[in-house]
Amino acid sequence: MKKQRAFRRSRDARNSVAYGFMAGYLALFSIFIIIPVLSGVGMSLTYFNTIQPPRFVGLKNFIDLLTQDLVFMQNVIPNTIQFSIFTGAGGYALAFVLAWLLAQLTRIPRTILAIVIYSPSLTSGVVMSVIWKTMFSGDAYGYVNNILLNIGVIDAPIQFLQSPDYLMLIMIIVSIWNSMGIGFLAMLAGILNVNQELYDAGAIDGIRNRVQEVIYITIPSMKPQMLFGAVMAVVNTFNVSSIGVQLSGENPTPQYAGQLVVSHIEDFGFIRYEMGYAAAISVMLLLFVYGISKIAFRLFADKD
Repeated sequence: MKKQRAFRRSRDARNSVAYGFMAGYLALFSIFIIIPVLSGVGMSLTYFNTIQPPRFVGLKNFIDLLTQDLVFMQNVIPNTIQFSIFTGAGGYALAFVLAWLLAQLTRIPRTILAIVIYSPSLTSGVVMSVIWKTMFSGDAYGYVNNILLNIGVIDAPIQFLQSPDYLMLIMIIVSIWNSMGIGFLAMLAGILNVNQELYDAGAIDGIRNRVQEVIYITIPSMKPQMLFGAVMAVVNTFNVSSIGVQLSGENPTPQYAGQLVVSHIEDFGFIRYEMGYAAAISVMLLLFVYGISKIAFRLFADKD
């Protein structure tokens, strides 16, 4: 009995130390993650205009969002899906291809090119929008307009950032250019750390080209990095999803051509001050991101 009590006291003491180390993280996680999420969910069930006290309306915001908000159904959702496919899935695939190509180089050129590719992700959204607004400026001094005018492709400057025909394309280009961040570096590290003996064994087992090596050896050997890259691609997609507003200088964007979920939230939350409705859109976005993350975990998480 004495030995059991001593063992329990020792175990409790160890657990107390572990809980002590976890306390700081749990406190910060609760303050900055759990409480804001729960507050957002609660606010989504209210009408709140920032002046009067919140008034409970139940699921009315969600019903209006899905049945009455034509901009959300006809513009925001299609734009967000299109933007997510190109900048999320497309940027993710491009990050892997670039990482694989760099892995074939020697150390010095690989390091230099990795820094060059990674550096755009270090700039803030404001700096990024300033650079690209200069590139696609609607006057004759914008770089793209100036080049097209000089080679005779166009006769007059094009309002790229105000035109519904070009805004989404420019948003995708800018976002992909800015998407080679930590996920790209993780993929590069994963490829470089694949056991080279696996490639030799694969050659003996019948693998004959680089494509088969990537499919059967490289990707299965770096699933943790692929998962991390997928999660970062999802996060990056929605981090830059207000780029349309930054480029065009308007919210809503011209004819809602670049209106995405995040910019729709900003429109209702910080321009119209319909905080309850904006919170409902945020909850829908949270569920969407959660669903995409679950798909990524199913594809790349270790089955064991």
